[in-house]
Amino acid sequence: MFETLGRFSYRRRRLVLALTAAFVALGLAWGLGVFGSLANGGFDAPDTEAANAVATIEESVGRTGTDVVVLYRSTDRTVADPAFRAAVEQDLAALPGADVVQKATYWSSKSPVFVSKDQRSTYAVLTLAGATSEERLATFHRIADQLRSGPAGLETQVGGEVAVFDEVNTQTEQDIVRAEMISMPIVLVLLIVVFGGLVAASLPLFVGALAILGAFVLLRGLSAITDVSIFSINIVTMIGLGLAIDYALFIVTRFREELAKGNDVETALGVTMATAGRTVAFSGVTVGVAISSLALFPVMFLRSMAYGGVAAVVVAMVAALTALPALLAVLGHRVNNLRLPFLRRRRTAPVAEVHHGAWYRLAHSVMRRPLRYVLVLVPVLLILGIPFLQAQLGGVDHRALPSGAESRTVTETLQRDFAGAGGSDVFVAVRFDQPPTDPAPALQPYLAELGRVAEVENVRIGGYQNGVAEVIVHTHFTSQELPARDVVQDVRSVAPPSGTSTQVGGETAALVDLLDVLAERVPYMAGFVVLVTFALLFLAFGSFVLPAKALLMNVLSLSAAFGAMVWIFQDGNLSGLLDFTPAGFLDATNPVLLFAVLFGLSMDYEVFLLSRIREEYDRTGDNTQAVALGLQRTGGIITSAALLLIIVVGAFSTSGIVFVKMIGVGLVIAIALDATVVRALLVPATMRLLGRVNWWAPAPLVRWWEKYGIRESSEVPQGWSRSSSQEESELVRR
Repeated sequence: MFETLGRFSYRRRRLVLALTAAFVALGLAWGLGVFGSLANGGFDAPDTEAANAVATIEESVGRTGTDVVVLYRSTDRTVADPAFRAAVEQDLAALPGADVVQKATYWSSKSPVFVSKDQRSTYAVLTLAGATSEERLATFHRIADQLRSGPAGLETQVGGEVAVFDEVNTQTEQDIVRAEMISMPIVLVLLIVVFGGLVAASLPLFVGALAILGAFVLLRGLSAITDVSIFSINIVTMIGLGLAIDYALFIVTRFREELAKGNDVETALGVTMATAGRTVAFSGVTVGVAISSLALFPVMFLRSMAYGGVAAVVVAMVAALTALPALLAVLGHRVNNLRLPFLRRRRTAPVAEVHHGAWYRLAHSVMRRPLRYVLVLVPVLLILGIPFLQAQLGGVDHRALPSGAESRTVTETLQRDFAGAGGSDVFVAVRFDQPPTDPAPALQPYLAELGRVAEVENVRIGGYQNGVAEVIVHTHFTSQELPARDVVQDVRSVAPPSGTSTQVGGETAALVDLLDVLAERVPYMAGFVVLVTFALLFLAFGSFVLPAKALLMNVLSLSAAFGAMVWIFQDGNLSGLLDFTPAGFLDATNPVLLFAVLFGLSMDYEVFLLSRIREEYDRTGDNTQAVALGLQRTGGIITSAALLLIIVVGAFSTSGIVFVKMIGVGLVIAIALDATVVRALLVPATMRLLGRVNWWAPAPLVRWWEKYGIRESSEVPQGWSRSSSQEESELVRR
């Protein structure tokens, strides 16, 4: 099948490239508009008690959210000064009434919470027009400049939920540009070193550009029918560019290898697609399945990562299997043009070098002492994963932004300088079966009971309309502190007043419900990924043992990466070097996201390595030599691919958004471990210990696989040097 695809790409190369050009035009004209169509946030779980409580309050009582906080400060006047009050009120009165639905200040509320400890600062809370977060963000953009200009004589800063999201969006776009500016020149230089020439080095970048543009097109189309988070752009850039480079690297390398054997261009392309192309297809499907498991979660952020990740993988795979072969068909032997003299290599290495290269020697070195390697490396990886046993999970707050960001500074100023402005609120929606005119008498015993909950500072009625009362419970803990979750649970345990029903919401309640949803869905996600991956690997290699071993290897590398994440981001080690503020917990969605992405990428290299080992095993029947030859053939390519992917994803470790930085660092650690310790050392060691057992499967399934399994043809492809194969076999026997 894949050889046929390669020959089709050769014979219809102009048609394929014309369709590719049309797709690129669509991506440039329409796909790049994706940034304006994506949604904000999406970290809360929908249809939970917390989400329903907020919806009930907003539908019945009205929105009272702190969309925007405007902080005013004077260096020479106090809030009690009439001139201070006049300046603030005139500034707020000038705001368009159609954009600002509600305003709350010290003078309108008479609450001392609005005045700083030194009496020189105050703030206003604004509720913006707009039914959705996107509409409120558009409203904010219309008045942002006016808010920041402020009255003469007063320092003005703008924060609040909408301002935070606006800065996150801006930071995300800046991060992507910076990451590409950092990674692309380095990747190009490394590709030139790997290929030794400019033409071949440019091909992976060509596929990478197709992957990103194509994923943008798919995401913009999806955003027309469902909400897609702005953060999906990060995974598109990381995964799309990284995998596209990997896939192109394997295909171009195999194509040049076949040309060096003396095959004509069409035959070389057919053999390349029957081997490397097949491997790329299986890798793409495996990675796509792993990332698609994120769609099992109802959280918009995780679903969006599934959309973006799968879109990037699919386009990268399709581009590598169609556009790239067509371009190789046009280039032919010119793929080796523009070689750099100081990187010039011999076109064909002696066959014996295959058996005496560095990777071949490393494989045999490991396989001479396989038990020693396993007994040392497995405990080391498990020890590295121990910190994850102490992981604490939390949510996203202002600390996700870089230090010095305006909206983060406003939040930190309120928490530091305003007595009572710190802490957090728990919102209770109380719905009456028979709505009274005044809810206060009926709610008084309930409010008193809530006031006796440990760590609750005050309780009040925030509003009442349409038979629904909003009860606000204030605690001095911030929404992300662990004791705040106990407050939520205690508030939920208080029995509602007779003749009412209650729902408890707020930021902390939303986090509690999110953690419950994640804990409920994670086993289904893991089961889905494991079962489907096992089936795909069996279909590719006809073995029950290899998929099981691959899954265990993944668990080891993942545990080590997760342990590093806790040590770095939860405990705060390397916070100075990586420039972030440790929050004392990991974002709750990040381990789930990293599991899906890292599982897929780990299988990516496993498929590349095992495909070549299986190819050698089918030819020689010698497990030990097949492992050594397979590692020699792919070790350098896998290491180069891993290094290139590390450069691409590592550039995102410079992100100003902490949880994006965490994804970048986590991927770098896991990829480095997987491509070195796991693939180069543990895989040869375990395959030597297992011997022929590696290829075991129940007899009925073996017969099924021999009939229906997807593998290269057992016949020697046209143009393949039979004498060369015989020579290698003779060397293996020796």
